[in-house]
Amino acid sequence: MKLVGIIGSNSEQSYNRLLLQYIQKNYVSLFELELLEIKDVPMFNQSDDQTKSAVIQNLNQKITEADGVIIATPEHNHTIPAALKSVLEWLSFKIHPLENKPVMIVGASYYDQGSSRAQLHLRQILNAPGIHAMVMPGNEFLLGKVKTAFDQADNLVDEKTKLLLEGTLKKFLKYIDVLSVLNEVETVKDETEDLFATQAIATTVTGIDPKSENWLKEAAEHVQAVEGNTYVKLANGLLTVDQLNSLLASLPMEISYTDSNNQFLFYNATNKAEMLASRKVSQVGNSLADCHPEKAYPQIEWLLQQLRSGREQAICSHVPSANLDSYNVHHYQAMYDRQNEYVGVNEMVTDIKPLVEWYLKETNQMLVGNSDAISSSTIKDEDVDGTSGASEKVE
Repeated sequence: MKLVGIIGSNSEQSYNRLLLQYIQKNYVSLFELELLEIKDVPMFNQSDDQTKSAVIQNLNQKITEADGVIIATPEHNHTIPAALKSVLEWLSFKIHPLENKPVMIVGASYYDQGSSRAQLHLRQILNAPGIHAMVMPGNEFLLGKVKTAFDQADNLVDEKTKLLLEGTLKKFLKYIDVLSVLNEVETVKDETEDLFATQAIATTVTGIDPKSENWLKEAAEHVQAVEGNTYVKLANGLLTVDQLNSLLASLPMEISYTDSNNQFLFYNATNKAEMLASRKVSQVGNSLADCHPEKAYPQIEWLLQQLRSGREQAICSHVPSANLDSYNVHHYQAMYDRQNEYVGVNEMVTDIKPLVEWYLKETNQMLVGNSDAISSSTIKDEDVDGTSGASEKVE
């Protein structure tokens, strides 16, 4: 059985982290426990949606895939830490991985109560409609006087405490089994994305090694593709191949196309000297797995599943750069044919900073922190110097 443990503290030194590490180490015969940190999760801010960030999506994916969740909470001022509350806000904002998920609460504190009031408050939060977790009732593990509860090897000292913890964990496993029977309904789960493009589709060029550096030339010859001044009849126009290439190269953004088989097939050769998202002709024909480092596979798979399933029609992300004079945005757009069938992803990459600065200049507005644009009518002439606050926001 696969469980995840959420460390409800963002402190570098945490007894609740130590408690979960003890559980992870000593009960491997009962279940596999993966620990999830919250120290890098930004504070919840509804006006600055971070739901699609890597750190929150990692929590979302790990919790979704787990059979159950153990949350270890300290007690701060009779309640849970602000960092843990913030994480739960993110996990109930636009994503709901804890919905109907079996949850067990544990906690450690310096005093006799063993985080009892924080645990009670956490139960109330987890029962909220936006979260709707299935918290195990009637069982609490409260580790008080935690400074003396562990020995130098980070093992619990008291035998009765060990027995209580083991008994509670075994009850939680039974609770998970009971819930799985009660909730035995057919659920729709995303299929694992074939990032290596092993399954050919109707438009796949077969017989050519997709990893070949000359794939474009070889595949074009194989299918007798048209080029040059040959006309192509489009849905709303008639252009030669040369005209199409010129048109696509003139777009004020970089675009690339990956088909529904996750094979990278096209990028526009823009007129810029250097691309924002580096691509080369030898990559055309490669699978997405061959175009990206392995560490990026989970994020790519999540993105493709959102677009393929229709949960999202488009996803935007900012890719940080050492160049503070740019703000590079990657826009991933799901593509459909005339029968409304998913046919792949169009990735559009552009530096929006020049456009934002042009807009501010044209409208005589400026950016101030995280506030909305402020009209020039509300500020003094000496405050307007023709330079927007966009660079400060990037920094």
